Amino acid sequence: MNYSLLILRRAQKELSDLPIDVYEKVKQTILKLSKNPRPYGCKKLKGRDGWRIRVGNYRIIYEINDKDKSIIIFHIGHRKDIYK
Repeated sequence: MNYSLLILRRAQKELSDLPIDVYEKVKQTILKLSKNPRPYGCKKLKGRDGWRIRVGNYRIIYEINDKDKSIIIFHIGHRKDIYK
């Protein structure tokens, strides 16, 4: 069963600011999350709610709501900046 995706406005802005090659990889990863919200390599965040998935040097921070079958994308950014 597919999950619905909601990308917050801030994450949409961060996605649009990515280099074009990274943008395509991140976009494909986000689309795959709707089919499998916990793919190989994702990790539960410590100290705050949410999950993260790596795409090269970039990270996608998101939350999974199994009850509503939805995923909310909070942040997308370079690994050096994403956790601040």
